[in-house]
Amino acid sequence: MIEVIKPGLLTTVQDRGRWGYQCYGVAVAGAMDAFALASANLLVGNPEGAAGLEMSLLGPTLRFHRETNFALAGADLGPRLNGEPISNWTCHLAEPGALLDFAGWKSGLRAYLAISGGVDVPHIMGSRATYLLGRFGGLEGRALKFRDRLPILPPAAQPRNFAGRVFPENHRPPYRKNPTLRVVPGPFADFFSREAIQVFFSTEYTITPQSDRMGYRLQGEPLRRQKPKELISCGLANGTIQVPPDGQPIILLADRQSIGGYPIIATLILADLPLIAQCAPGDQLRFSPVSIDEAREEYLRLWGKLRNFETI
Repeated sequence: MIEVIKPGLLTTVQDRGRWGYQCYGVAVAGAMDAFALASANLLVGNPEGAAGLEMSLLGPTLRFHRETNFALAGADLGPRLNGEPISNWTCHLAEPGALLDFAGWKSGLRAYLAISGGVDVPHIMGSRATYLLGRFGGLEGRALKFRDRLPILPPAAQPRNFAGRVFPENHRPPYRKNPTLRVVPGPFADFFSREAIQVFFSTEYTITPQSDRMGYRLQGEPLRRQKPKELISCGLANGTIQVPPDGQPIILLADRQSIGGYPIIATLILADLPLIAQCAPGDQLRFSPVSIDEAREEYLRLWGKLRNFETI
C-alpha cells in the first residue's frame, strides 16, 4: 500500500474517467491531463487507463510499503525519492519504506503518479475516478488526507524489469506557458456577431481564480451576442467553450456537467486538452481555429505516440 504522510494541495485518485453515463447526468471526471497519466502508466507496465494520483501544484508526501515501480508525468513539482531529486517521465524503483515528496513547483499545474499495478479503489460505474462534486469514486469521493492508506493491485511484471525506462521527450505534449489552443469553431456561431468571432480569435483571455476541474472561467474582451436568447440544453464535451450572458468564455473540463444551455462558440481539440490541463489561474490563452479533420489528425498523432512507445 501507499501511506499518505502529507496530502498536498489537491491529490485525488483518477483514471480515464466514467464514460457512458452522461445521459443520466453523471460527470465523466477522470484525469485532466489524460495523456500524462497514460504515459506514466505505460512506464511502469500498467494499462494506460489504470488508476493513479493527480496532484495539483503542491505535491503530497507518500510512503511506499512494498518494493514497487512508480513514474511521474505532467507538471514538474520537484519530485524527490528519499530526499534525492528524481526525474519526471521516468520509471523509478522504490524500496519498502521509501518516501516520495516534492520540493516545490517548477512548471505546469498537475502531475500524475502511476504505481505498478495501479491504485485499488472500488469500481463505480466502470471507473475508479474521483468525482469531487458528486462525492463518489476514488477514495470515498474526496481528496486524499493525512493517514490515508491506498491499496495497490499486484504488479503485472517484476518491478526491476521496468526501472529506468524513459518516455521520450519528442513523444510528450508541447507544454508551454500562455499557449495558443486549437479549437473547432461552432456549432452556435450564429449566436455571435461577426465582430465577436473576430475578437475571440484575435485577443488574449486570462484564466481567473474562479476555475477548477469543472471548468476554467476566462476574463477578456466580452463576446457580444446577436441572439439574446439561450439554447435548449444540449450535450457538452470535454473542451466545450460556452459563452454566458456576460460574454466571458468558460472552458468546460473533466468534471463538467452533462448538459448546458449557453451557446457554444467553439470546442477545444482533444490533442490540446493536455495543454489546458497544465495552465493555472493568471495564465493567458489565445485560440486558433482548425477543421474537424485537422482536429482528428492531431489527436491521432498525439495518441499514436503512446502506441509507438508501447512497442519500444
